[in-house]
Amino acid sequence: MTDSIDQERGLPLALRAAYMALHRSTDARFAPHGVTADQFVLLLALNESSTLTQRELADRIASDPSTVRAMLVLLEKKGFVRRVAHPTDSRAKSVKLTPNGKRKLRKLWEVGQSIRDEMYQSMTTKEADILIRLLRRIPDILSRGRTTV
Repeated sequence: MTDSIDQERGLPLALRAAYMALHRSTDARFAPHGVTADQFVLLLALNESSTLTQRELADRIASDPSTVRAMLVLLEKKGFVRRVAHPTDSRAKSVKLTPNGKRKLRKLWEVGQSIRDEMYQSMTTKEADILIRLLRRIPDILSRGRTTV
């Protein structure tokens, strides 16, 4: 019984500790480049698609739309993204990386390589594959139980 309770408590705490360690390390490495870990994730998501709406972007990075909007305003001021009126939805904004944003993302990817290396050195390739698969299940499972307000 104790093992079950320890495991039940351990999973959320371990996930949070891993996320916070990654977030702090990334923020520290990216600070000299004027970008946060959260902004990097946003730039990375934009790089995977040519153009996204702000709502699609929020969904893709599992963030609140108002938080995404605030980050986009800052990134647009820095010249990393461009927001324009959506061609078919007057309420929506389309977002894409600028050439400057693509260059910044490449630089940040290089800067973050040592963090990824450290993480992968802590496990075998097989363990990393299993961990990634398991972590990808969690949002899917938890979103099934969500109710809309």
